[in-house]
Amino acid sequence: MLIGVPKEIKNHEYRIGLTPAGASELVHAGHEVLIETSGGASIGFDDSQYEATGAFIGKDAQSVFAEAEMIVKVKEPQPDECRMLRPGQLLFTYLHLAPDPEQTRLLVASGASAIAYETVTSAQGGLPLLAPMSEVAGRMAIQAGCHSLEKAQGGSGTLLGGVPGVEPARVLVIGGGVVGVNAARMAMGLGADVTIVDRSITRLKELDTLFGGRMKTLYSTRDALERHALEADLVVGAVLIPGAAAPKLISADLVSRMKPGSVLVDVAIDQGGCFETSRPTTHQDPCYIVDDVVHYCVANMPGGVARTSTLALTNATLPYIMALANKGLKKALEDDRYLRDGLNVHGGQVTYQAVSEALGYEYLPPMQALANL
Repeated sequence: MLIGVPKEIKNHEYRIGLTPAGASELVHAGHEVLIETSGGASIGFDDSQYEATGAFIGKDAQSVFAEAEMIVKVKEPQPDECRMLRPGQLLFTYLHLAPDPEQTRLLVASGASAIAYETVTSAQGGLPLLAPMSEVAGRMAIQAGCHSLEKAQGGSGTLLGGVPGVEPARVLVIGGGVVGVNAARMAMGLGADVTIVDRSITRLKELDTLFGGRMKTLYSTRDALERHALEADLVVGAVLIPGAAAPKLISADLVSRMKPGSVLVDVAIDQGGCFETSRPTTHQDPCYIVDDVVHYCVANMPGGVARTSTLALTNATLPYIMALANKGLKKALEDDRYLRDGLNVHGGQVTYQAVSEALGYEYLPPMQALANL
C-alpha cells in the first residue's frame, strides 16, 4: 500500500503523522511511504532521515493526497484537505466530528473512508490512540494553568505549590480518565491542593488507592462542582464521552461567580468543550478572559510539545497503520472489532452512532458499510 503523510497545516501544529522509525517499519514490510517535504523538519525529522528509510518525499500536499491510498495525519483535515480526498481513499487521523458539522459534511461528500484515532477502542475498554495525547494534554494542562495564573497573564498571581508559610493553590480536576489523572499527578507534584471529581465510584476508589491522602476524590454532582469551582484557583476540564460532544459542566453563570483571576483549562475543547464559556483557541493566542476568569482552550495542546507528542503517537498508531496496510480496510476492520470502532465515515455515510446523533445523519453500522466493499 502507498501511505501518504502530509504536512500539518493547522495553526501552530508541528506534529507529523509518522516518524522516520515508523516509516522504516512500513517500508521494511513492503509498503511505500510518501512524506510531504519538510513535514517533520520543525521537530528535527528532516527529509533526509525519511529518505534514508526508503520513503519518498512529495513536493506538496496535492501530490501526497493524489498518490496515496491511505493518508495518515495528526489533526482533523482542514477544508482544503477534505476536498483533496476521494472515494476509496482511507484517512487515518484524529477527527472529533461531533462538534464539527462542516468537517463531517466534507468527509461525507468526499466518499472516502475515515477512521478516527479517538474512537478506536481496546479489549480493556480504553482508547489506545487517544491515550498518549491525553497523557500529554493532561500534563500540559497544569503547565498552562501555572503560567495563566501569573498576574501578567490575567491570573490571580498565585503560585500553584505555594511556599512555606503560604498555602498552595486549589486545583479542581473534572474527570478521572487519562487526562484527569495526568493533570492531577502534575499538580500534586508541584505541591497543589488537588481534588478530582468523577461519576464512577469504581474509578474514584482506584484513584484513592493509587494516590492515598495526597489527593481528594469526590463524586461529581452539580452541588459538588459548584462548591469546588467557586473555591478553585485552577479548574481542568478533562471530561470525555467517546466520539460525542462534551457535556457543559461549568455554566456561564458559575464562571461569573468564580474567583477573579482563577483559570479554566478546557482539555475537552476538541469535542466542543465542557465549560459553557469555552471557545477554541490556538497556541498563537491561547487565552481570553470572561468575567475576570482566564480561559485556556487550545484545541491542539499536544502540538505545543510536538516532538514528544509525535514520538508517542507513532508508537501507538503504527500497529494499526501496519494492519490496515497489510490487510486493506475491509479485512483489517473485519478482523479487529476494536479498530472497527474507529470507522466514522465510509462511502458517503456516517458510521459512528454518536456522530450521527449529534449532527442528524442517518447511522449506518460499520459492518453494513463494509459489506459494500
